[in-house]
Amino acid sequence: MFKYLYTKLAAVLLGLFLVMGVLYILLTLYTTRLYFQEVNQKLNLILAQHLVSEKILLKNGKVDESALQNIFHMLMVVNPVIEVYLLGPDGTILAYSAPPGKVKRHSVSLEPVRQLLNGIPAMPVRGDDPRDLEKKKVFSAAPILLDGRTVGYLYIILGSEQFETAAGMLQRSYILRLSLWAGAGGLLFALLAALLLFKRMTLRLRLLTSSMEMFRGSDFTEHPPLPAKFAVRRGDEIDKIGTIFLQMAERMVRLIKDMTDADLHRREIVANITHDLRTPLTSLQGYLETLLMKADALTPEDQRQYLTIALKRSDQLRRLVTGLFELAKLDSPDIQVRFEPFHLHELIQDILQQFHLAAEDKKIALRMNIPDDVPLAFADIELTERVFENLIDNAIRHTPGSGAVTISATLTEARIKVTVSDTGSGMAPEDLAHLFDRNYRRERIRGGDRAGLGLIVVKRILELHHSTINVSSEINAGVTFTFFLPAYRGTSS
Repeated sequence: MFKYLYTKLAAVLLGLFLVMGVLYILLTLYTTRLYFQEVNQKLNLILAQHLVSEKILLKNGKVDESALQNIFHMLMVVNPVIEVYLLGPDGTILAYSAPPGKVKRHSVSLEPVRQLLNGIPAMPVRGDDPRDLEKKKVFSAAPILLDGRTVGYLYIILGSEQFETAAGMLQRSYILRLSLWAGAGGLLFALLAALLLFKRMTLRLRLLTSSMEMFRGSDFTEHPPLPAKFAVRRGDEIDKIGTIFLQMAERMVRLIKDMTDADLHRREIVANITHDLRTPLTSLQGYLETLLMKADALTPEDQRQYLTIALKRSDQLRRLVTGLFELAKLDSPDIQVRFEPFHLHELIQDILQQFHLAAEDKKIALRMNIPDDVPLAFADIELTERVFENLIDNAIRHTPGSGAVTISATLTEARIKVTVSDTGSGMAPEDLAHLFDRNYRRERIRGGDRAGLGLIVVKRILELHHSTINVSSEINAGVTFTFFLPAYRGTSS
């Protein structure tokens, strides 16, 4: 029942209004009783004085019974709720108009009487009720004077038991009943209006809750459908919660999509790498098994040919595995790029020495064209060395005999433009578009026995240097790779 916030608010509001209603009724009854007593006392303030001035109630210290009975009869006719008591000078009750057996006091306190006679303005003033040892009631009083002396008091109780209870007051007062009904109706109207306002004020909160539940039901993969009436422009707490929720939801959807895409991408990479590894491994295993089974039947030339092919497949496997390890390292969030200035000319010259024998075997010319005005490069020297090694190795492997591989560098807008070109067989346009794609079958590019991940490693290293690599080629016209390295801002030496 109290599952929803609106229900809890409605229950709290209903309880609050019930308490307010009870307090209102009690306060109304209490103030109404005081008001009746005050009005009654003010209207009858001189009643006792008027009666005393017209009748001689005490003669020679004795009660004038006939005069007193005359007053009792007259007042019972005029107002039957009035009770008349004749008091002695010390407050002793000498006579009264109440029924026999009802009076329980023998005397009343004269202090309230003196306060009333002395003109105390704060009304109502309550005195002792002769019928009850505990209660106080409003009264009218006047001194009975004889030769200037006070010989007693006329003490008139203005309200009997009929007005002492709430039921009695309600039964005899139409105005009081009307005011109570009006108050109850006002409270009921305020309660209904407050419930409607609460319902409207919590509407956006309910809509937000519904959107959250729908978002959870979609397994956090779909954007939450918040209605248009959810106005974030108002800027109150609910709107801020909604804005934050939308931002979190959008980020969660994006992250989950990225994770799903990354997982799919990883599966594709694993499948492609498995295929890339299986091809040379199957070929290597086939040639080695052939050598074992037909070793006696093969000529030395055939054996040497099989071993040469197996060695190529082994080298291909080595380059694939090396590329995988390098990519895993470069993709790690812990990879650190150490920028430092170095001479590009010296680095390339050392790298070309490494490929001197391989180029000499294929009669390929290795050329370097770097002007003296090229400044120091500012990059990670080890990673940059790996870029040149991969590009030069790729160029030598794909350039036929008597060809050439050229490395050039020029200064362009505070950056060093580097090109590595060869005179090889070139590449088709459809292969250029997938040259740096990890998912693309590497054996489709430049021949099935020359697959590798070296160019992808090159791209990743340049990305870490906030640079890119471009490639241009034509069939039988060679390939040219172009990239940029940061130039050192200091003084070149």
